[in-house]
Amino acid sequence: MLRERLLLYVYYFFLFVITAIAEIIGCYLPWLVVKQGRPLILLIPAVLALLIFSGLLTLHPAAAGRTYAAYGGIYVLVALAWLRWVEDISLGRDDYLGAFIIFMGVLVIMGQPLSKWLSK
Repeated sequence: MLRERLLLYVYYFFLFVITAIAEIIGCYLPWLVVKQGRPLILLIPAVLALLIFSGLLTLHPAAAGRTYAAYGGIYVLVALAWLRWVEDISLGRDDYLGAFIIFMGVLVIMGQPLSKWLSK
């Protein structure tokens, strides 16, 4: 039972990560068009990425509000990774501390619906 629960945590965590990447791409491409004068054609993959993002959020068993709350924390973590690896901006000690605090909150939020869902 514990192994199944851990696998579900890992599955939903990575599903949130993929969801966050889709959302960031969907927002980053229009930013490139507006702020850096990149071609308008980038808006097409941006719309596709946002469609994927919204579809991925529906794959969670929890109530929508709880899913969005947990997702929001994962989004922050992925955004910090994006900042570091895509935009090549170094993270500071406070970024790491904030990411740790947010991650702990996500674990608490995700634990509620998973435990209820597994007990059925």
